[in-house]
Amino acid sequence: MYSRLLVPLDGSATSRLALAHAQTLARLSGARVTLLHVIDELRHSNGFERPQVYIDEVRPRFLQAGQALLDEARQEMEKAGVATDTLLLESEGRRASELIVQQAAEIGADVIVLGTHGRRGMHRWMLGSDAEQVARTAPVPVMLVRPSTADAPEGGVSA
Repeated sequence: MYSRLLVPLDGSATSRLALAHAQTLARLSGARVTLLHVIDELRHSNGFERPQVYIDEVRPRFLQAGQALLDEARQEMEKAGVATDTLLLESEGRRASELIVQQAAEIGADVIVLGTHGRRGMHRWMLGSDAEQVARTAPVPVMLVRPSTADAPEGGVSA
């Protein structure tokens, strides 16, 4: 069925749900999982720090935090008997969705398992939707995982 799954993680509750679904899918199919974390460097800069401070202090911290996220998820997958690789990328001004789609092609993924908040209307328009962009442009099937209505925030999102 599947031999390679790509699972983008951002540390959110929905990406944790996607990780759980990917674990089940990988165990059932014997697939190898690649965990991907894309860092948006601009979210970690206030624009006022000196370049040397950014290079020596800020960048190492967000790279370390991203790698820690991947390492924790990899340990969880391997504990469940799932072969797992990790990949940490800096966006360099590109959208996360673009990098996710590119990585799916590069690693030969059979499916992308991706958490989504399921935003609609104004929230989606204002915040954009990387999950939607991935679903529209990916060269492979995309499994979008979102919280059930019981897990959704108050006044929140449903199917």
